[in-house]
Amino acid sequence: MTLLDYLVLFGVILGIAAYGSWRTRDRRDLHSHLKGVGGTHWFTIGLSVMATQASAITFLSTPGQGFESGIGFVQNYFGAPFALIVICIFFLPLFRRLNVYTAYEFLGRRFDGKTRLLGAVLFLFQRGIGAGITIYAPAIVLSTVMGWPLDLTIVASGLVVIVYTVVGGSDAVNLTQRYQIGVIFAGMLAAFGVMLARLPAGLTLPDALTVAGGFHKLEGVDFSLDFSKRYTFWSGIFGGMFLALSYFGTDQTQVQRYLHGSSLRESRLGLMFNAVFKIPMQFFILGLGALIFAFYQFEPQPVFFNQTVWQRETQGPAGAQLRGLEQEFNAAHAEKRQAIQRWLDAKHAGDATAETAAKTEARAAYDRSEAVRGRTKAALTAANPSVATKDSDYVFITFILNYLPHGAIGLLVAVFFAATMSSKAGELNALSSTTLIDVYRHVVRGNETDGHYVIASRCLTVFWGLVAIAFALLVRMSENLIEFGNIVGSIFYGVPLGLFLIAFFLRRIGGTAAFWAAVVTQILVIAAYFSNLDVSYLWLNPIGCATCVILALFLQTFIGFGSEGRDARPAGPGSKQDVA
Repeated sequence: MTLLDYLVLFGVILGIAAYGSWRTRDRRDLHSHLKGVGGTHWFTIGLSVMATQASAITFLSTPGQGFESGIGFVQNYFGAPFALIVICIFFLPLFRRLNVYTAYEFLGRRFDGKTRLLGAVLFLFQRGIGAGITIYAPAIVLSTVMGWPLDLTIVASGLVVIVYTVVGGSDAVNLTQRYQIGVIFAGMLAAFGVMLARLPAGLTLPDALTVAGGFHKLEGVDFSLDFSKRYTFWSGIFGGMFLALSYFGTDQTQVQRYLHGSSLRESRLGLMFNAVFKIPMQFFILGLGALIFAFYQFEPQPVFFNQTVWQRETQGPAGAQLRGLEQEFNAAHAEKRQAIQRWLDAKHAGDATAETAAKTEARAAYDRSEAVRGRTKAALTAANPSVATKDSDYVFITFILNYLPHGAIGLLVAVFFAATMSSKAGELNALSSTTLIDVYRHVVRGNETDGHYVIASRCLTVFWGLVAIAFALLVRMSENLIEFGNIVGSIFYGVPLGLFLIAFFLRRIGGTAAFWAAVVTQILVIAAYFSNLDVSYLWLNPIGCATCVILALFLQTFIGFGSEGRDARPAGPGSKQDVA
């Protein structure tokens, strides 16, 4: 990176953070600190919801997912529009009518204090992990771009967001996310344009799509009924719908975003904005990764994309072996490139026989090159067992550094940090508000002044920021980052969704039955996942939700826990109707 790249990078990041902190510096009362001053327009809500979800993981890891496995991951989002419609009809009106700070306050009013606390704790646990994953992604960028140690970059990437989230609260998050998502989209479009411009002479976009499709990177829909496959049409529609229902309907990071709306209509429009644009956005990013795959079939490709680790290990005791594997990979890659060129030439000439033969040859060369990559990763692990050999998260940043012009490199790196700032700020804000409202004020100190709670909220923001940094320092990913985040969510999202569905639709079930059903179900879901159940993780969402509901019905009907459920009555701002 040049001086121009650094000026663009730090100008964008520090400018957005400083602006958000300055504009919201006067938030002193609890209501405005946690929920903002109100009156947020639907477009801002829509961008804020999208920006909170679309972290650096989305823009760093998703192209790598498209490069490695194709665009089939888009099926993960097929159920999201249906989930958002359900939330607009059932969840949102009740949350607004009750005027709650957090979604878990509703559980306290509908059930009891322990069920409210359980819902909050489940959220805090999984979102605390998610916040650590969020800052791990830009640390990959910095360690690759600047050659800094990964641990140092993790700490550095977490501090700026902590500062401006502490200063400005919820409005700082909402205000800055509009600009951060703008930087994100500008950067991704710039990457797409540069990639098209850098395609080899004579290679058109249809040719690139032909190559990507020939290697199965454009297979977007799989109607298979095989439950062990991670991404199919059915797992996306049903598992993805339950995942989105829980994420948008019970996860405080999202609930907090759309509660800012000036009216029910504005909040609904903000959510429907995401229902319309979520799948196209993910399709574009995955498609970009698939096209980068096609691009690298004609350009030199690293045998291992984490170049910082590669340079270090080739200087070590295993250097000779690794360099030999690199030469073997380069030879297979050159054979593959020649076969692909013959394939395209035959296609343009209309020679179907030659096209089929060259395509078969190209696939065979690809298999040989991938086998060399597999042996390379095994050699890296043997040389240094602490090395994470999953390198798909480094594909996009490697492309950026090698092929984008200076200035654009700084913009794209700023994209990753803008995405991290928007998503992590939303997470920290939600973690601190949930801890404050549902744990600290509900259990520890319930009769303090607004000033006390604002200070406590800021302290909790710092606490959760440090927890996220600590988790990121300890974690070593064995999965693609975006997949890992969805796996964690799927383990913990089904049970809270079950609690909320019971609360909405099964009025006779009381708090004790719901509580123990949720506890038992969560233990079963965790056990099922770690027992290597041969089922796609997306199915854990409907399984967890359905098990929680059925078990609660059983406990209420046959064991007779407690009394029937209560109605959740509307309450004013800051009400402490916890029904403990």
